[in-house]
Amino acid sequence: MCGIVGHFSAGPVNQQVYDSLLLLQHRGQDSTGIATAEDRTLHLQKKVGQVREAYRTRDMRELVGNIGLGHVRYATKGSAVNLDEAQPFYVNAPYGIVLVHNGNLTNTRELTDEMKRRDFRHLNSASDTELLLNVLAASLQENVGRRHLDASGIFDAVMKTHARIRGAYAVIALIAGHGLLAFRDPHGIRPLVLGRRPVTEQTAQAARTYRETYGMDQQLPEQEWVVASESLVLDAGGYEIVREIEPGEAVFIDESGTLHSRQCARETTLVPCAFEYVYLARPDSVMNGISVYEARLRMGEKLAQTIRRQVPDEDFDVVMPIPDSARPAALEVAHSLGKEYREGFYKNRYVGRTFIMPGQEVRRKSVRQKLNALPSEFAGKRILIVDDSIVRGTTSKEIVEMAYAAGAEKVTFASAAPPVRYPHVYGINMPTAGELVAHDRSIEQIRQILGCDHLVYLGVEDMRAAITESTDIADLEMSCFTGEYITGDITPEYLDYVAAEQES
Repeated sequence: MCGIVGHFSAGPVNQQVYDSLLLLQHRGQDSTGIATAEDRTLHLQKKVGQVREAYRTRDMRELVGNIGLGHVRYATKGSAVNLDEAQPFYVNAPYGIVLVHNGNLTNTRELTDEMKRRDFRHLNSASDTELLLNVLAASLQENVGRRHLDASGIFDAVMKTHARIRGAYAVIALIAGHGLLAFRDPHGIRPLVLGRRPVTEQTAQAARTYRETYGMDQQLPEQEWVVASESLVLDAGGYEIVREIEPGEAVFIDESGTLHSRQCARETTLVPCAFEYVYLARPDSVMNGISVYEARLRMGEKLAQTIRRQVPDEDFDVVMPIPDSARPAALEVAHSLGKEYREGFYKNRYVGRTFIMPGQEVRRKSVRQKLNALPSEFAGKRILIVDDSIVRGTTSKEIVEMAYAAGAEKVTFASAAPPVRYPHVYGINMPTAGELVAHDRSIEQIRQILGCDHLVYLGVEDMRAAITESTDIADLEMSCFTGEYITGDITPEYLDYVAAEQES
C-alpha cells in the first residue's frame, strides 16, 4: 500500500516531491525517500519515519534537479525499521537507475535464484523492490552497446520485465541522463495516475534562474508532468488529470519533457484492488474513474439495506462512524435508515493507522491512544457503529469495549466491507490466515469474539456493485474476501511460505 510519486518539472523538483509525499502519508509511515536527477547525477535521501519529521533543510538542498521521485513506505516485505530496505533503491549499471514501487511481487523466490545464476547481480536486502529494480536493470543491460537508449529501448526492457515478474506493482524509475519511467502491472491492481500542467511565464522565469545557478540545460519544456498513486496529488498541485496508466502500460518522459507511451504486456485486464476503495485511498481521490468518496457512500447505502434485513426491529438509536474512512458509509447508513448520525469517537490524528502497525499488542495499545469515546453520546443509548472493515478484530473488539464502558445499552457493529477471510498477497499487510478474525469462523463466532449484540457485514456482490457502478470495470481484486487470486500463481504452498516468512 505504499505511496509513490514522480515529478518532471521545469525548475527545482525537491519541494514538489516533498509536498506530494505529505499528501500520500496515509499510505505508509514506516519510512520515506526522495531521489532527484541533476542531468546525469542522481541525489538520494532515505529516512525512517514520517515525511514531516524526516527531512531537514540540508537534506532538501542536496536534492538538486528538475526530475524526481518519492516514496512513503508501509512494509509488506522485509523489515519496517531497516533503512537499507527503505525506498528508493539504486543501481549504478546500466546508466544509473533509481526506483520506487507500490505492491508485492509473488515470485520472489524464483527471481532471487535467477539473480544469482542468470543475471549475476548482488542483492543487499529482502525487499522485492530491489529485486524488481535489478530485473529492470538486467533487461536494460541487454541493450547496452547495441543502440542509443531511447523510449523504444526502454519499453522493450519493460516488456522483458513484465515477462519475468508476477504480482501487483506500480513502478516509477529515474534513469540518469534519460528521464522518468512509470509502469503498472498487467492487471492494474495497484493504482497509478498521470497528470500535466503548462509551464507558465512565472514558472519559466524561476526555472531559468535555477537552471543557470546549477549549470543545467536552459531549454525549458512546455509541460510539467506527474505520476502518483492517487489523484489528490494532482489536484493539490494544479495538474490536469490526463488518465490512469493502463494495466501493463509504460510511460516515459524524456529529458526534453516529451511523453512517450506503449502497451508493454501481452495480456491485460483492469482488476483494481477493492481495498483501495474500502480503506486505503483518501476519499478525495479518483481511481480508475471512480470517486472513492462516492464508492463509500454507495457501500453505505447497500450496507443499510443489509442492516434492515439482519438486525431485528433496527435495534439501535444512533449511527456512529469510526473516523475517518468509515464516515461516508456511516452517513449514508444513517440517512437510508432514518436514524440520527452522531460522532461519538474522537481521533488523535498524531497516532498512525492501527491497521498498518506491526504486532497485535502494539496495535491493541494504539487503539486506546488513537480513539476516545465521549460518554454523553453513549449513555443509555443503543449504538450502531460503522467501520470500513474488520481485519484482525483487535481494533473492533477494543472499540466495542469502549462503547460499553462509555455507557452504551446495546452495540451493533457493522462493516462496510465483507469478512476478510484470506491472506492478501498483493501489497497489503494481511499475510497470514491465522491472524484474520473471520478466517474459518461464522459471523456468529466473530460476533462473540467482538462482544457486540449484533454484527453485520456488507456482502461481496454488494461491495462489487457499489464500487463499479456506472463503469466498464467488470471485476475487482477481492482475494482477501473471496480467496480467488487474479495472478493465478497463489497456491497453498505459497501462502504457507509467506506465513513462515512473516513469523521468522
